[in-house]
Amino acid sequence: MRFGLFIPQGWRLDLVDIPPERHWQVMRDLAVYADQSAWDSIWVYDHFHTVPMPTHEATHEAWSLMAAYAASTRSIKLGQMCTAMSFRNPVYLAKVAATVDVISGGRVQMGIGAGWYEHEWRAYGYGFPPAKVRLGRLDEGVQIMHDAWLNGIVSFDGEHYQVDGAIVEPRPLQDERIPLWIAGGGEKVTLRIAAKYADYTNYTCDPEGFERKSEILAEHCHDVGTDFEAIVRSANFNAVLGETESEVADRLQQVRARLVSRVGEDAADGMVDSIKAPSSATGTPDQVIERLQRMRDLGCEYAIMYFPEAAYDRSGIEMFEQKVIPALS
Repeated sequence: MRFGLFIPQGWRLDLVDIPPERHWQVMRDLAVYADQSAWDSIWVYDHFHTVPMPTHEATHEAWSLMAAYAASTRSIKLGQMCTAMSFRNPVYLAKVAATVDVISGGRVQMGIGAGWYEHEWRAYGYGFPPAKVRLGRLDEGVQIMHDAWLNGIVSFDGEHYQVDGAIVEPRPLQDERIPLWIAGGGEKVTLRIAAKYADYTNYTCDPEGFERKSEILAEHCHDVGTDFEAIVRSANFNAVLGETESEVADRLQQVRARLVSRVGEDAADGMVDSIKAPSSATGTPDQVIERLQRMRDLGCEYAIMYFPEAAYDRSGIEMFEQKVIPALS
């Protein structure tokens, strides 16, 4: 099992009480730390407004961070979970990603999905088209990026996108193209798109749900003639670790206190409930190992970890590195 680490960027209210002029230092220092540790990759979210509700707290833009991390780290892979296809023209996105890949020396991953957060879509002027349209754009956009990276030039005449001889040079430094992570668990369309194009998938961390999605992905792979076993399956996990259950509870209370100040009691409780859900990686190291072991047995080969404390306290991350990763790698 390989592991990725989300870097706090504000979207999940994980930079509150840190002055904006210190945000980049906090984010960069954690990325550099991860680059020198046991992590295979670092990740950011592609969102503009905070959750569970829009606030005036910072949410730093994903691909700006990608370029910055490309220049400030040396060997760790760089991903987004996940870029919303409709937020950027796909051939432009292919150009941006190829440039960042060159800056990084060939370390970019393309996490891509249809997008879902309606409030930010409408606020930024994208409207909010029905799922059929958003998924159609995802399908066509992935094809455009794939061809642009392979050939350095792309033309495409689709229902949603038209491209006429767009030159995408330089191409990525990675062999053939940037790896594609198709994110989302929609069973009829998203997983079929993943079956056709994905190097990696990313869907639910609930064991029963993960098993079902994997079975459906395998069926789609059979239908479209691709190799199910060649696709790496991944999931995202919330994580708060402590040596004892009492320490875990104390850490969760500290997280809750920061959230309450911005979103109130009820919303903060909902966010904490998701952090400590049975399918999370929250608990003592032994508890977390047991949960992740079950997921690994179901075929989850890659776990991307979100530590809500990361901007304030690395001790939970260090505990995970020392006690969990060696047991599962």
